Amino acid sequence: MTAITHARLRTLGNSQLSVFPIGLGCMSFSGAYGKSDDAEAIRVVHHALDRGVNFLDSSDMYGWGHNETLLGKALSGGRRGKVVLTTKFGQTQRPGGANGVDGSPAYVKAACEASLKRLGIDVIDLYYQHRVDPSVPIEDTVGAMGELVKAGKVRALGLSEAKPETIRRAHKVHPLAAVQSEYSLLYRVDAEETLETTRALGISFVAYSPLGRSLLTGAVRQVSDIPEGDGRGRHPRFAADNLARNLVQVAAIEAVAREKGVKPGQVALAWLLAQGPDVVPIPGTKRAERIDENLAALDVVLSAADVARISAALPPGAAAGTRYPEAAMKAVYI
Repeated sequence: MTAITHARLRTLGNSQLSVFPIGLGCMSFSGAYGKSDDAEAIRVVHHALDRGVNFLDSSDMYGWGHNETLLGKALSGGRRGKVVLTTKFGQTQRPGGANGVDGSPAYVKAACEASLKRLGIDVIDLYYQHRVDPSVPIEDTVGAMGELVKAGKVRALGLSEAKPETIRRAHKVHPLAAVQSEYSLLYRVDAEETLETTRALGISFVAYSPLGRSLLTGAVRQVSDIPEGDGRGRHPRFAADNLARNLVQVAAIEAVAREKGVKPGQVALAWLLAQGPDVVPIPGTKRAERIDENLAALDVVLSAADVARISAALPPGAAAGTRYPEAAMKAVYI
């Protein structure tokens, strides 16, 4: 299939980075949602690029380096210049327990060097702190990140899962191009509070898990639909009682999708895109056909009345179950 040429690029904050309005989250290539195949993952990345997607999202903790190495291979052979490549640092591995976090200036610089090496590149376009370290002042962490910009190793900075106060403090030290947080019709409370702050500061909002980890596509109807080894099996939103309640919410999206003659996930993405040009969703997938399905959301026309009706059908706080297991919830929105 050919590239989509009608989509207007969205600029990240006040940076020089312009991205396709729907990006590609790459976490699923590294086992987060069950088994994955490297050769197929590279094919999916190439398919996304061929369709016009130029915004790829990785992290050093996705497969603990595997994801970055994979993307390095996928972007070899002249493809690097076609993408805005993002990665993240800050989570540390604790086998058998919840991930640790390190925002110390020395770790910032060491993590960046390691990511550059795995990716096989000289500069990272957008570098996020993946999780805020409550033991290190955000000013110190972002100060070190700013030094990476001065050194030419990073083009723009971002934070992930940071609360408004943290964002404001960080932005005073060095301008942020983007803040990344979970945002979908099912999980709006923290995201929309954050969006008020990013919008006031001229920072873009990158929405991860915009399809509610597939809930909003209608693909998961019962717990047994989640494959063995898939991380969603640990998430409270997919526990039996919560799943039943959440599917009631999803039914409202499915009704709109039937009216429009499209798929529920496309309505969910179109709703996010309609929130403003400063919002960029980054759905992830391991399948090329899902790339095409997600990009078709760009052709879904939602009127202001449609957007209001959808927003009212799934109001903030309507979802059942927290967005992460209890231990992981302690590391978000800091």
